[in-house]
Amino acid sequence: MTDSYADGSSAEWFRQARRDWIAGRIDDLADMLEAAGTGLYDLLPDDLGNRRLAAAATLARVAAHEARAEPVAETSRMLERLIPGSHRHDLPGAARELRSRLAAWGEPAVWSWNAAAWEELALWWWRRHQPRTGDPAREFAEWSSRWSAEIPWNGNIDEPERAPRRHGRTLVTPAAFFASEPEPLRLLAHAVLRSPRTVAAVEDAVLLREEHLQGAGHLRWLAEQQASVDRLEAWRRVQQESGSEATRAFLAELSEAVKRYATLVLQPVVDALSTCERAILDGSRPGPHRNAAEYLDTFLDWQVQSDDDAWRDEAPSADVARRARELRERGETTWQGVRGSVPVWYHIVTSPQEKAAALAYSGRPSASVVRVRTGDDDVTVPGLSLFEGLFDESDESADWYPDPGIDVPYDPDSASDLCGLLALAQLGHARLEFLTVQADGTVRTLRAVRAQVREDDAKAYRRWALAALAGLAPDPEDLADLIARDEEEGTDQPDETSGAGGTEHGGSDGAPSTEPGGSSADRRTANGALPPELLGKVRALLRKAEDRAATEEEARAFLAKATELMAKYGIEQAMLHDVDAPAGPVDKVVGVHPPYAKEMRRLLSWIAEAMRCRSVYPGGKANRHRVHLFGHEGDIQAVEVLFASLRLQMLDGADRADRAHRPVGEDARAYKRSWMLGFIREVTDRVRAAQEAARTEAEHEQKAAQGTERAGRSVALVLADRSALVEARLNDRYPKLGKARPTKFKGTGYWQGRVDGRRADIGGPTVVPEPRSGQLIG
Repeated sequence: MTDSYADGSSAEWFRQARRDWIAGRIDDLADMLEAAGTGLYDLLPDDLGNRRLAAAATLARVAAHEARAEPVAETSRMLERLIPGSHRHDLPGAARELRSRLAAWGEPAVWSWNAAAWEELALWWWRRHQPRTGDPAREFAEWSSRWSAEIPWNGNIDEPERAPRRHGRTLVTPAAFFASEPEPLRLLAHAVLRSPRTVAAVEDAVLLREEHLQGAGHLRWLAEQQASVDRLEAWRRVQQESGSEATRAFLAELSEAVKRYATLVLQPVVDALSTCERAILDGSRPGPHRNAAEYLDTFLDWQVQSDDDAWRDEAPSADVARRARELRERGETTWQGVRGSVPVWYHIVTSPQEKAAALAYSGRPSASVVRVRTGDDDVTVPGLSLFEGLFDESDESADWYPDPGIDVPYDPDSASDLCGLLALAQLGHARLEFLTVQADGTVRTLRAVRAQVREDDAKAYRRWALAALAGLAPDPEDLADLIARDEEEGTDQPDETSGAGGTEHGGSDGAPSTEPGGSSADRRTANGALPPELLGKVRALLRKAEDRAATEEEARAFLAKATELMAKYGIEQAMLHDVDAPAGPVDKVVGVHPPYAKEMRRLLSWIAEAMRCRSVYPGGKANRHRVHLFGHEGDIQAVEVLFASLRLQMLDGADRADRAHRPVGEDARAYKRSWMLGFIREVTDRVRAAQEAARTEAEHEQKAAQGTERAGRSVALVLADRSALVEARLNDRYPKLGKARPTKFKGTGYWQGRVDGRRADIGGPTVVPEPRSGQLIG
């Protein structure tokens, strides 16, 4: 039966939902370029049309350049052609700075393995909004020249909702599709689709995929239809096992009708989507694709991001040069890393043969640059040299130009190694840096090349890495703790304040800073630190709150009293210092450790935010387990005291909630993490409420003192000025901060965590925005 060619309500809704989502994602990319501070956003000319569309396409192009391991010089040439007269600006510097931030933004659209697909979408969306001259060939030639890239031509990507028309169909739901089938088949299909069990199963399947669909309503709709088809087929298989011959024949007709819907209606729409939309939809399904994205998300979150110095074409960064000299002294020549989100291999060339081979290497995958030893073979690994064993100087017929290759014994127990291998497999190539060490100790770049991995190798590496990671961390959320453990075992950690947590991108040295003039107890008290008698009272109250013998109401009262005392003292000191000698803000690096690294880091940061402080995750090898706090001394001390207590309460409460409330079959780690997020939200809400109550009480007292010597500037103004000073100190230390990512969670313990945090509340999102805690991106 043939349907009408007229678009129905499903197609119209799909079209509008898709337009809204793409427009929103384009805005996100444009915001990233505008916030980068490189000046590129303001340089974009008016003849490119809408500035935000052009900005999104520009960012996507730069990300694709990095993904293809193209030099910064090529990115600069692209920008020069795009922006007339831009050669007068420092385009190489802007390109280096922009490329150094791509991975640190935490935006999957600009990660190397996604960049090419988003480049296609951004350029296509830009093209759709350009005025036409009536000469398509000339238009596309000019656009391609301007962007230095092929501009996607008209095709299915423009209107995927119309793709079923080539089969004489329109985009409809399975229920609407079966409405045109013969009555017995139609009635059976509708009965199955409308049954409560089917509806619940479809809802569950969509909810599991929803958080991975990046808010795309049209992809969610497709996921819902795919789930409906799957449920129909699952029901049919169950019934066919025990049915009579006549029943099986009838069910076979149902199966054929389901296949027609999937083949003639649903699949053509999926095939007509852009590459990145298909990847998002496919990656939302449970299985290896989604797991790979989740593992790599966590891996990049913990990766030390290079600064813009690392993207110089003419010379390696200071870090690379230093390591090259150190390894050369030890007789080692090859090491691996990740630059942004691109796997990179560094090799120090030490002989004329190696130099010749390096200059002649094409990068084509005739032999993979990385030969991974997965433990399934007995390969003897000679070392990490890219050329070891390939040259025999006694053999004059030896090949001087072999493909560089490396046998890598990836450790199946190392989460970092496995994620590095997964990144290589996901991208399908690595960046190869050939270096030379001069007699004076300087390090130069001989050549940089994109080294491709054979497709069959990449698939094998991906399967092996995912299987090994699934054994180490069945839930990707556990990966952060494993990476932290690897680093603790591999390096000597400095003494740090007790706690639990992790850090994010950046390059701060992490050293605690103090104000000039010493650090005596007298100076600390003068600057507003908690006096010993008050500190004793607060700690005594918190110990009572931590006591398992205390009832819920008693624990709540103890915590409320402790926060009230600290809040009142902080405001009193703020008003006194405003009248007397104002004390400036200070900063302190607080060390934190696993377990539940992210949750503990979040607890510390959110408490700091509630108590008029700011926090940054500075990153760097030495700062993996540190959070940098900014605030006035008494506030920071209060944050530390409260964090030390709430950390213990949260760990203990999560264990108790897991035993008492976790649904059967739900993963314990996922449940505890969602419970912890609810607990954190609740206790920080209460801390914030205590601060607000203390401020209100102080304002009332100030009004009562009007006309006396105690009257001065308003409490609100004093606190605002102190907050501005804290913000200024943070900005001075970290001028390039990115937005913290929204918090996603899978478990069902969130609202129980709110209840256990002493506030019953029902409903709300499962994606929770972070407070103003920053992460260093420069």
